Amino acid sequence: MKLKTRLFITALTIVILPLALSCVAFMGIGMMLVYSQQEDYGIETASYSMMSENIQTLGKVTDEVFSELKQQIGVDENKLEDKAYLQAISDKLHGKASYIIVRKGDKIYYTNNEVATDKLFDRLPCYGESTIDDGTGYYYNDMQKLVKQLDFKFQDGSEGSIFLITRINTIISKSLLLDMFVAIVLILFFTSIMLTRWINKGVFKPISELNIAMQHIADGDLEYSITPCCEGELAENYKNYEEMRLRLKENAEEKLQTDKRNRELISNISHDLKTPITAIKGYVEGIIDGVADTPDKVDKYIRTIYNKANDMDRLINELTVYSGIDSNRIPYNFHKINVSDYFNDCVEEVGLDLESKNIELNYSNLVDNDTVIIADPEQLKRVINNIIGNSIKYIDKEKGIIDIRILDELDSIRVEIEDNGKGVAAKDLSNIFERFYRTDTSRNSSKGGSGIGLSIVKKIIEDHGGYIWATSKEGEGTCLHFVIRKYKEMDENNSTKRSTKSAKKAD
Repeated sequence: MKLKTRLFITALTIVILPLALSCVAFMGIGMMLVYSQQEDYGIETASYSMMSENIQTLGKVTDEVFSELKQQIGVDENKLEDKAYLQAISDKLHGKASYIIVRKGDKIYYTNNEVATDKLFDRLPCYGESTIDDGTGYYYNDMQKLVKQLDFKFQDGSEGSIFLITRINTIISKSLLLDMFVAIVLILFFTSIMLTRWINKGVFKPISELNIAMQHIADGDLEYSITPCCEGELAENYKNYEEMRLRLKENAEEKLQTDKRNRELISNISHDLKTPITAIKGYVEGIIDGVADTPDKVDKYIRTIYNKANDMDRLINELTVYSGIDSNRIPYNFHKINVSDYFNDCVEEVGLDLESKNIELNYSNLVDNDTVIIADPEQLKRVINNIIGNSIKYIDKEKGIIDIRILDELDSIRVEIEDNGKGVAAKDLSNIFERFYRTDTSRNSSKGGSGIGLSIVKKIIEDHGGYIWATSKEGEGTCLHFVIRKYKEMDENNSTKRSTKSAKKAD
């Protein structure tokens, strides 16, 4: 749930819930009080509009006077004939919405409220209907009067009754206010607890979990994950945290791999540079010490030094290209290249080096003489040299053989470079294009290498829009295949048209 929605619901709940529960409490308490009065006094017209003081409360106001009169009748009922005494009783009832009426026979003997007495006198209970036993009295619905009656005898034997009249404007008492106050306090307390728990569960608890998770991140623990427990902004924060954690973990793992590869690269390069440098130093010392004492030996030593220097240059170039792989900064200069002319030159150049190493080179070209591709001549040459260089390292036969074949694939050309080396195991074949992967984990001068040659090859071929793969049989040799699309004039025209259409759409 969104925070705005949660706040809106909270605001409504703070207002509506206490009001609703207060109404329910008011109706419930009122109903109990009204029912109580109906049971005790037989009030049939009681309603919720009569709510200020209830009968029991007002009845208690006159209980003391009623008890005094009741006691006086038991001691000396003749004193009720004393109007001075009756006046004293009336004084006690002053301000309590009550007064007394004394009846002798069927006449008024005493009252301190003649107007009210005239309206009520004819309806007073008869002699003998005294409420002396229970003291509850009678309630007159239409006049809202509570009447308590005590019977006695005058000195002349006449029947007498004293009535304690209490005016009741409403039924429900101040206790309602107290009850409602308690109810409202409980309602607000309940509402507070409910909202606090709801907000704590929906807001503060998720935020606390996020804080804990972020602390784990700060401590370097990238394995601590959290599961979204809600919806809205907090769920988005949970999702963002997980994405951040996974990306940081991926970056950390990638950094570890990169560091490992860089260390391996440095180790490989150091080893591969050490070999030609050692050879160069040896041959130079041979020339200085006069070991090369004939022009032929000196020429041989110099050629060897030159070849070793070329090996070092190749390794440095590999490092340069490797640095541009991840950043996609390998420099390309694409041109239209005639396949036959280009590969004839390459084979001629490579053949001289292979001949010096007693490796036979076989070349066949099965494409038309006018076949053209779009490629970077320098980078494509790097591909061929890296593949052949890799083949040379793993030729284990006394007579090495390398075959270069150019095949026609309708819209593409396929180049195959095959050797008769020791081959690659099936389990390793799919990994040979990975950086720093070596099928031979042993390090020696004859089979050393940086381990990035074929990964560079794959990158260059893919950047040319082609693809590369390898086939091999252990003990027989390995063949690398790569495909590059042919260039056609129609392709150029179609590309131009597509570019024009795209430009028009952009406008």
